[in-house]
Amino acid sequence: MKNILVPTDFSAQAENALKVAAQLAKNHDCDIYLLHMLELPLHKVDAISSYNDLPEAMYFMKLAHKQFEELMAKDYLKGIKLHEAVEFKEIFKGVFHACEKFKTDLIVMGSHGASGLREMIIGSNAEKVVRTSNTPVLIVKNEYEVFEVNHFVFASNFKKENHVAYTNAVKFAKLFNAKIHLLIIITASSFMTTKDAKSRIIDFVNISDFKNYTINIYNDESVERGIMNFSQSIKADLIGMSTHGRQGISHFFNGSISEDLVNRAKRPVMTFKI
Repeated sequence: MKNILVPTDFSAQAENALKVAAQLAKNHDCDIYLLHMLELPLHKVDAISSYNDLPEAMYFMKLAHKQFEELMAKDYLKGIKLHEAVEFKEIFKGVFHACEKFKTDLIVMGSHGASGLREMIIGSNAEKVVRTSNTPVLIVKNEYEVFEVNHFVFASNFKKENHVAYTNAVKFAKLFNAKIHLLIIITASSFMTTKDAKSRIIDFVNISDFKNYTINIYNDESVERGIMNFSQSIKADLIGMSTHGRQGISHFFNGSISEDLVNRAKRPVMTFKI
């Protein structure tokens, strides 16, 4: 891991994510790319894209640069190679562009979640990034004086489509020196015997030589609730999941468990695109 992208709106939640990213950067000798998205009306965004010397562009760029200077002077960032970037795009498009440009290995992003009608219609910014990012995304909601991952829950249905996501999860487990707790949730609507569930997980993990894991089969009312309840029961440090990246009407009707967890789980969540 060499490059970490941290989208920031200079809020407390974004700084919580930056503090985690700073610890990872120091531990693994990474650069941090700070990305700020300027939220302007679409007609101004189009104009700024064509005319970089517009007064609106200059004002907001100078303001962002001042905020970057104040943020990058924080003690916890000393010794880290920092870069700043500003994009005049929607956040998920800006993050995608930045990941391509800076060859990002991990996105660390703060979130306060979204709920109710707002979540259904627009979702949180973190959810939008999770839904569209090809790069693993670590969502952080709280402040961590010391960010350690000893117990890493990887929840899945353990079908072949999740092999790439699991391979990436193993890379991060090795990076954190963490034990992976492989987890399948059994619900009334998706019943599977314990024997069949265990057999599926064992067949699945044979793709990797990683052996520092446990196998867990957990029953609950829903997959989302089961993941959160199991993670609570073992005091997990991190929840990992794959995401399909559904968009549009498909996402509205079907939803995504990983995106729901990003909004509702109190623990950090890491997502891996299928």
